[in-house]
Amino acid sequence: MPQISFPNPFIPNKKVSSVIVDRRISLETMNNLRHMGIHIIKTPYCKDLYPQIAAHPDILLHPITDKEIVVAPNVYDYFKKHLSVLGYKAIRGEKVLSRNYPENIAYNVGRISRFAVHHIKYTDRVLVRCLEEKGVTFVHLNQGYSKCSICVISENAVITADRGIAKAVEKLGVDVLLISPGYIILPEMEYGFIGGATGLIDKSELAFIGDLAEHPDKKRILDFLISYDVRPIFLEKGKLKDHGSIIPLF
Repeated sequence: MPQISFPNPFIPNKKVSSVIVDRRISLETMNNLRHMGIHIIKTPYCKDLYPQIAAHPDILLHPITDKEIVVAPNVYDYFKKHLSVLGYKAIRGEKVLSRNYPENIAYNVGRISRFAVHHIKYTDRVLVRCLEEKGVTFVHLNQGYSKCSICVISENAVITADRGIAKAVEKLGVDVLLISPGYIILPEMEYGFIGGATGLIDKSELAFIGDLAEHPDKKRILDFLISYDVRPIFLEKGKLKDHGSIIPLF
């Protein structure tokens, strides 16, 4: 199995300096991030996508390393400008996103340890090439919204409500907490996903957009975090909200 020599870009090794977030996050969440000294890059609104996900970071781009990010052509110019200021290289993806599944999932790839999990038929070719050049191995899933569905806790631990993902990543030797689907808000949709409502902002701090007060698996989630020495940070009050992940920048 190939080895990788760079950190998983979704797992910061220290407190992040910046994050990419949905431009529609609440003022409460925005202020709490800023109070922690974290610079915010808001996503643009991509009119080519359906409104609920049109500003979701994990739909629009995918970090390769702590200095390179593959970006959908739809929003490439915007991110090239904002990321270059932080020393990042924006790489233009090949797949132009369009409104409906599966034409909107090309960059929504889950990353666990040295693996990338996704519906390979629809993964952006530039993204595939970039990751494989770095020694990342692709694992096929039928779930195209892979990043949305996976909350990464550590190199070898994740939370998901998707049984198919849980089964697939357990075979990779990953510790999986399988939680109940639902209980996460995604406006005008049945429900959102745990990966889309979270993001590590330090190696030992997981930020939640919302809180766990009304989630039936609250205790199991908190116990799982404790077992990996990860502290929950609740950025706002109320039910968890899927805003397309909090993307950490180093």
